[in-house]
Amino acid sequence: MNLESNQMGLFACETKTPLAFRARPTNLTGFIGQDKMLQRYSFLTKENFPSIVFWGPPGTGKTTLAFILAQNSDKEIYKFNAVLGGVNDLKKLIKSALELKNSFGKESIIFIDEIHRFNKAQQDALLPHIESGSFTMIGATTENPRSSINRALLSRIQIVELSPLTTDNIATILKNTCTEFSITLDDSTLQFIADYTGGDARKALNILDIVNDNQDLTAGEIKSLILENARDYDKNQDRHYDVISAFIKSMRGSDPQAAILWLAIMLDGGEDPVFIARRLVIFASEDIGNADPLALMLATSALTAVSSIGMPEARINLAQATTYLASTVKSNAAYKAINEAMDFVKEKSTTQVPDHLKSFPPKGTPPYKYPHKYPNHFVKQEYTNEVIPKFYNPSDMGREKALKERLSKLWD
Repeated sequence: MNLESNQMGLFACETKTPLAFRARPTNLTGFIGQDKMLQRYSFLTKENFPSIVFWGPPGTGKTTLAFILAQNSDKEIYKFNAVLGGVNDLKKLIKSALELKNSFGKESIIFIDEIHRFNKAQQDALLPHIESGSFTMIGATTENPRSSINRALLSRIQIVELSPLTTDNIATILKNTCTEFSITLDDSTLQFIADYTGGDARKALNILDIVNDNQDLTAGEIKSLILENARDYDKNQDRHYDVISAFIKSMRGSDPQAAILWLAIMLDGGEDPVFIARRLVIFASEDIGNADPLALMLATSALTAVSSIGMPEARINLAQATTYLASTVKSNAAYKAINEAMDFVKEKSTTQVPDHLKSFPPKGTPPYKYPHKYPNHFVKQEYTNEVIPKFYNPSDMGREKALKERLSKLWD
């Protein structure tokens, strides 16, 4: 559990603390990049405001805004991290806020960082106090609160969305910080930091801090440092899903250049190589299928190799499978066939097996015709009692074209 005072001077008095912390603005005038948000939610400029959840990308100022509001309202602010604290810690914090109010008549704000990580019990513990106005709650989250916070709590709070900071916003923040802390850095380097920090003010200021402490860095070293810290990736949030989606769609579109790029991005971001290999196995059947049966063999071999070898060498196995799957012919006929057949089955009662196909046919049943006893190893007979759709429709791609021609000769 972490408690912090609302004395905003803390942001600037400790020179050993990170620059991103020391450079936080102490009033709305210095709060860059959220003018439209402040106009839309005018109650943020008032002394009295409702309980709020700030929602926005990292480094857009959610924590800073919470402390500015605390200072403007002259309320004590307690900071709680939803990852580090449990229900008991939260209850102790609430007790402190209530004691402050009852003993000294001073109102409090409980600021909950990463509130989307609160479980139901933690969220429920807040409800009666927010309802009665015992304190004002401010939450901060990078995830949509409408899907991560329960309805009972949502009905008692306001959701305020912060916009991503623009490159110009970041550049302004960097220049203001350089002026305030007497940091000398050329404009081209500042602009480079602004361009490659993805609208994250905290990240930009952290890089500025490092560069300022290492004045002997060359331009090339500064560039390398910035780029190394400029690449965002996550393993279970939006970027994770967006990148794997782009990867799959690039292979489906037969673009090995783009596919290998997205593969490199995933590996650079620390994505699990086994997860990637499993997706390749799925893709081999879903998007290539019988047009090139070798694709599934290669993908499953890659999965085995990656599971056995691990990184960094596994990148080579993944690259081989990715480039082949992206380059070869495509067909989703098998994928469509099973989907249509599953839908058909779900709309029917139990489908009965024809007597001649059963393991132990009833007495008097016409015998099953063993295809290998007939010319070309084929004989026409019924394999279902029902009239069923033509689920599998082979394409004209690759090996599947030969399958289509054979089936046409046999059954049409």
